[in-house]
Amino acid sequence: MDEQKETLRVGSAVRRRRRQLELTLAVVAERSGLSVPFLSQVENERARPSRRSLQRVADALLTTDVELLAAADPACTVDLMRADEGDGEGSSPDDASRVRNLVRGHHQLHAIEFTGDHDEGREFQHRNDELMYVVGGAVEVEAEGRAYRLGRGDSLYLTGGVRHRWRATVPDSQVLVVAVADHIEALDGSRR
Repeated sequence: MDEQKETLRVGSAVRRRRRQLELTLAVVAERSGLSVPFLSQVENERARPSRRSLQRVADALLTTDVELLAAADPACTVDLMRADEGDGEGSSPDDASRVRNLVRGHHQLHAIEFTGDHDEGREFQHRNDELMYVVGGAVEVEAEGRAYRLGRGDSLYLTGGVRHRWRATVPDSQVLVVAVADHIEALDGSRR
């Protein structure tokens, strides 16, 4: 499947989510720091948002970039992802970091591969549980006031609702993040 065409389809998911929240393009532009014309082009699939821009739009729409991409892609019951497939893009041409979705479509499970580093100042809080597994290199994760150093083969489980951030401490680190999809209400009241 053509990567650009697949990425462009996110526009209809952005529009559906914006309308579901009853927001105008101007409100989303203000929340995301992106321009109204750019957002209009994204929604009409005439502009391809970078991964970072898509994260900003998702934050403005109270969702995640993964959810927007999943909503844009039909789910398959069996789907093979080859190593050279996926979103696999850095935030700039000079950036060695790469993010690749390992599961396409709107499923109960999300899996994402991070290679290199990402926006280490970005804090995450997902409704549902997630597992971080270090495939190679090393990372440091901050969660609930503690720092956890993870090396190759280490994993860290995070219960839904836990605020966390992470950074690679070794160049070209590879991290696999597997999570219960945010569109699934998996939290029970006692864990909040």
